[in-house]
Amino acid sequence: MRFSECDPQGVVFNANFVAYFDVVFTEMWREAIVPYQEMVEAGTDMVVAEVNVRFLGPAAFEDELDFEVRVTRLGETSMSTRIDTTTGGRPVAEGRMRHVFIDPATKAKQPIPADVRAALENYVTDDSD
Repeated sequence: MRFSECDPQGVVFNANFVAYFDVVFTEMWREAIVPYQEMVEAGTDMVVAEVNVRFLGPAAFEDELDFEVRVTRLGETSMSTRIDTTTGGRPVAEGRMRHVFIDPATKAKQPIPADVRAALENYVTDDSD
């Protein structure tokens, strides 16, 4: 971790994890489907409807964080993900996010496009642990 991301206690400031999760989600999206902006230009966008972070241990300056993202649910108009964060194999945080698919112009909910659903199905895993 970079020094500027740490708080006076010497650990990563809690709010930074939401920003990390956003980056991890975006990278998964780029790998699974297309660059995000291409999806928006094709008529679909997403908004974060819910985010939760469960802190399991500290991460400090110069710790290298590893992230594992998986899709835990594909609904009709939304999807859920889980992002586990570790350093040196030690759990640091568990994140959960729910994104809702919307029309970029009207901001109204819309179904997950078939091509997006098909691409994401390869990332769906059991979330029973």
